[in-house]
Amino acid sequence: MADTPTYAWDGDRTAIRFPDPAIRVVDERFRALTVHAEVVERLWTGGRWLEGPVWFGDGRFLLFSDIPNNRMLRWSEETGAVSEFRVPSNNSNGNSRDRQGRLITCEHLTRRVTRTEHDGRITVLLDGWDGKPLNAPNDLVAHSDGSIWFTDPGWGIEGNYEGDKRVKELPRDVYRIDAATGQAEIVISGMDRPNGICFSPDETLLYVVDIGEIRVFDVVDGRPANGRVFVATDGWGSDGIRCDADGNVWSAAGNGGRDLDGVHCYAPDGTLLGQILLPETCANLCFGGIKKNRLFMTASRSLYSVYVEALGDQRP
Repeated sequence: MADTPTYAWDGDRTAIRFPDPAIRVVDERFRALTVHAEVVERLWTGGRWLEGPVWFGDGRFLLFSDIPNNRMLRWSEETGAVSEFRVPSNNSNGNSRDRQGRLITCEHLTRRVTRTEHDGRITVLLDGWDGKPLNAPNDLVAHSDGSIWFTDPGWGIEGNYEGDKRVKELPRDVYRIDAATGQAEIVISGMDRPNGICFSPDETLLYVVDIGEIRVFDVVDGRPANGRVFVATDGWGSDGIRCDADGNVWSAAGNGGRDLDGVHCYAPDGTLLGQILLPETCANLCFGGIKKNRLFMTASRSLYSVYVEALGDQRP
């Protein structure tokens, strides 16, 4: 039976009983993924719409996007301070790292996917398809073969808040950029608004968020196949997603109200295991910290974290 304590976000939460009522167990398996004496922390607030958290273990810092403010921010694990990493950021949204540890980024304003080289130079990986500009790349993930997979739903050009308002010229598809050739291809078409994207730990499955659902695909010969509904998101919206080392799917959740907004954790069979409730709509998340056991969450105007027993990707 699920724990159902009263959930309240009381000021700065300097005093809280354990377990934190914001960490809600729905299935008993979730207890093994959480820390009893842990609480959800607000690390920083002051953005407009925060997105795209990515962990740099080699520098002990987190980068994340503040899309409307056209900047990328840096949170230091050592000092707790937040500073500007890149201004302007071309209204950057999703961020990740490739297999060489380089930052890869979706940009709304320039409608492109970029890679930041180790010396700081920016390389454009893709900014168009079939002679037309991309819509507005949203989120991305790197495969172990070096390829970059990204979604292009076009949210960033629907108004002037997160980029420049433009007319979409392409279908809303999922793309793959080959590491060796730099050539792109459409690997998933026909979705409504492909959004968050991640692979299972063994890369046999690909998860992609759409309106009203999270879909899962088998990865066959390096390409997605047999697409099907993994979870229906009725009453709330999913955005960014990540898998932990055991294949559980952690999904940002928003627009559902105080009992739904935050993060939802699903077992590989699609069973809801638990929730981490936040007072703001959660846009994206990632695992970080020295042991990759700290969940970072970008939610509306604030950055949150909580230590968990689940482990994220063990790359730097």
